[in-house]
Amino acid sequence: MTPPPFHRVRWTSALTVAALGAGTVRARRRLRAVPVLPAPPTAADGLPRAAGWRLLTSRGVEVDPATFLAACAHADRVGLRVLDLLPADLGAERALGLLRLVDPAGYLRDRLAEGRGAGYAVLVAEEVLARAGADPGGTGLEGAGGREPADLLALVRRLKEYAADSTGLAIAPALSVGRAGDPAGPVRAAELRAQGLPPGVLAGAQLAGLALLAGLAGRQGRWGVAAAGLYWLQPYLVLGGPGAPLRPADLPAATAARPARSLAAAVRTAAAVLRTPDGAEADTDADTARAAAYRAELTFGTDRFLEPRRTDCPWCGSRQLFVRVRVPDLLQGKPGRFTLEQCADCGHVFQNPRLTLDGLEFYYRDFYDGRGGEGAGTVFGRLGDSYRRRAEMLRPHTVDAPASWLDVGTGHGHFCNAARAVWPDTRFDGLDMGDGVGEAERRGWVETGFQGQFPEFAQKLAGRYEVVSMYHYLEHTRDPLTELDTAAAVLAPGGFLAIELPDPESRMARLLGPAWLPWFQPQHQHLMPASNLREALADRGFTVLAEEHGRAHQGNDFFGAVALTTTRLAPDPGRPWAPPATRRGRALAHAVRTAALPCFAGAAALDALRTAVARRTDGGNAYRLLARLDERRPAAPGEDW
Repeated sequence: MTPPPFHRVRWTSALTVAALGAGTVRARRRLRAVPVLPAPPTAADGLPRAAGWRLLTSRGVEVDPATFLAACAHADRVGLRVLDLLPADLGAERALGLLRLVDPAGYLRDRLAEGRGAGYAVLVAEEVLARAGADPGGTGLEGAGGREPADLLALVRRLKEYAADSTGLAIAPALSVGRAGDPAGPVRAAELRAQGLPPGVLAGAQLAGLALLAGLAGRQGRWGVAAAGLYWLQPYLVLGGPGAPLRPADLPAATAARPARSLAAAVRTAAAVLRTPDGAEADTDADTARAAAYRAELTFGTDRFLEPRRTDCPWCGSRQLFVRVRVPDLLQGKPGRFTLEQCADCGHVFQNPRLTLDGLEFYYRDFYDGRGGEGAGTVFGRLGDSYRRRAEMLRPHTVDAPASWLDVGTGHGHFCNAARAVWPDTRFDGLDMGDGVGEAERRGWVETGFQGQFPEFAQKLAGRYEVVSMYHYLEHTRDPLTELDTAAAVLAPGGFLAIELPDPESRMARLLGPAWLPWFQPQHQHLMPASNLREALADRGFTVLAEEHGRAHQGNDFFGAVALTTTRLAPDPGRPWAPPATRRGRALAHAVRTAALPCFAGAAALDALRTAVARRTDGGNAYRLLARLDERRPAAPGEDW
């Protein structure tokens, strides 16, 4: 008996064909959404205003005055402050890579999207360059040349932060870069790093993908051949054909030799990464000074960073304590070991012994700013949906848009930047201990940035705000109850307090143990159950209006566990608080991280399933509360009630 046709389908190949087909259609659709510069305006049309613009180009690229004027006219018409120009003959693989990263239809509106471009020419408003501290000097077409593409890619990524909703792309028909060869391994690695992408991980993934396609073609018959063939022809299917807005000079060669060229590019990139690992470029004076400072501090050990262990619960005073988890620093791999204890009576979880102020400074250093600032910014920039859900939680409880909103623990202001799309008429201010709050003000993500401890501003800001938010902030503080007192003082009567926290009662905390990411040691000082927080808010004159668990879920349980485990097994070889890495150590770390790629892929799939379940069951790994302050404003800390 002949088996049904679907029994003869090679499902691995079929799924690969489906994924490649969807990617091809998506890339072709995105390409058609990239605007093309119109013909240069004439004197009869009225020449555009070219003053106030700079055109920056990479080495060897020349832009004619007509294209410059056309770009200025397009930017003025659309309301852009940064415009990346794509050459009409942009290389095929570079074009495909850009289309994988950017959806032109949503790029302009996405305030948190990372700045992307081709790396050849970018038109920038002078005031944006000045705010970004990247003014090259000169005017118009002057001061434009001499950059490497990687430098321009990094610049566009930075400029998008200062023109969050006014950065775009356009194809310049008269701009040409000729038939450029495939970049050398170090050049390609530098360009990927400039875009915030890890070249080692991407090279490993590219090699794994090519090996999969070769295996499918050799072992799964016509379905496997179809998968390999679709990958082979993808450049032409996306970029070729009549009416295509791009005309890559290398399209025939890029299509005919794609597997060989992709393999060579991946091998060259991987070799370059082994010589200079991700995040470990050639030593600079700053890197050397940073390493020397850490070595000097660590000669005294880390025990001095811990206070004496307390014997009672800081929330309710009970002495019924037990150890919940003991972990090293899995975030940065700095030396030290930390204990979280839990109160058997109220369920409060806290770091015990807790870090001193000097200890907090030591373990926070180079995480959100400095060496780790770029990575942290990338992570926060990808939480746009979560930020919008936080901002929208207020909608059912107010008729008018709030006039003033203070985001406490704002970091670099990512929430405020995203929330402007929900509440465009609201003034957003930010407060944080780090230098990032000043950068948020320069970017225009917050109107005013306050730097310091929140309780220090209780008197200065008393009664000033209609909304105060504390998103994943209270768990970092040394005294959460004092922070709540300050929030009550800063709010106007009838104002709203929004709080989001990890939930220590989450099932995943028990399942994953020390590898549960929200333990976040040694930064998190307190994790309190929602019932404890509700009671503390009531004591301070608040009425809880809404509580969310599933919608507040952070979809990172399994992915975070793999990341923490990988960091534990293969710490960053370039970390300045450790002895200099050997070539063998770097190769081992790279091998472990490459081997972990399938685990990350599986973890991402599990997290997607876990998130879907959490949304339906309201049982996530975090919770979110919205409370309203009674009309009688409580006194500021230290005042009489």
